[in-house]
Formats: sequence, structure tokens, C-alpha cells
Amino acid sequence: ITARPDIPPRLYSISSAETNALIEILYKVIPEGVLTPELYNLKTGNNIYITLPFGRFIAQPGPAWYIATGTGLAPFLSMIRSGFTNCLKLLHGSRMLDDLYENIYLTKTLDENNIQCYTGTEVFDGYKGRLTQYIRETPSLNPSHKYYLCGRAEMVVDARDILLSRKIPFQHIYSEIYF
Repeated sequence: ITARPDIPPRLYSISSAETNALIEILYKVIPEGVLTPELYNLKTGNNIYITLPFGRFIAQPGPAWYIATGTGLAPFLSMIRSGFTNCLKLLHGSRMLDDLYENIYLTKTLDENNIQCYTGTEVFDGYKGRLTQYIRETPSLNPSHKYYLCGRAEMVVDARDILLSRKIPFQHIYSEIYF
């Protein structure tokens, strides 16, 4: 996606359902960024430049954990909005309350299977700590479940290593790293 032909394109994950007529993306405005301030300031009728989506859903039927930080939630939102909610646990972490995106929708859709992990200082009615800490503290992880990771490289690597140490088979761990 790019807002002008002179701005290099950036990759974004679609957060809308795969059957939606409109494409939604989830992004955080980075004030010093090249593209997100431009996207934020778009008005109805402005043009943006996009390519056709590439990649594919890798979600498979069956029990799964979706594990994300920040806007790494986007592909999981798309999968949830596309109906991949059966036997699902979502683990979403952030340092800022504003970055726990779509929490009302996700709580309504997933109920107690929407686990929000927060490391900031504000009062919070959820899990207080890193999502990697939550994974470590979970009494038992089912090795037959699938574990999907999306977010910053450090979190993905740390979460993968924790899952492997907890006897989750490597072939049950899927990841997407964003920059």
C-alpha cells in the first residue's frame, strides 16, 4: 500500500474478513513515519495505491492459539472475522492500552478466550504482564493444538522458544514477523 506514487509501498496485513467487499487494514500511526501519517490524513475520495493481496490463510480447522503483539493482530482479526473461531484462544499483548485493538469485538466474539496482556502502568482488568510470561505460566499447553504467532521478531522468537521448551512440536508453530 502507498498513498502516493512517490512513497515506497509498505506491506500490511488485511484485517477484514476474506469475504468482505471492503478491505480493512490495521496500522498504528507513527508520527515520524513515511506512510502511516499519510494514510491517517486520507479523506473520502482520495486515491491510494495497492497491489493485489498475496499470501494465503494458513489457519487450519481445529484447536489453535493466535498469539500477537500490537498490529500483529491484523491477520488474526481477518481469520476470526472469516469464521475461524472454533476452539480458539487469542493472546494479544501490548505496552499501551490503546494498542489492544478491537478488544470489545474480540471479547464479544471470543469471551474468556480473548486474553489481553498488558505491561504498562495504567489500571487494567486483564493479565498484567508480557504474553510470553502468560505462555510460561499456563499450566498445560496441548501439543496437538496449532500455535500461530505474529508480531515483532523478538516476541515471535521468544514465544516460539517457550512453546518448543513446553514440548509443542515445531510443525505446530506458524509465524509471521513484521518490522
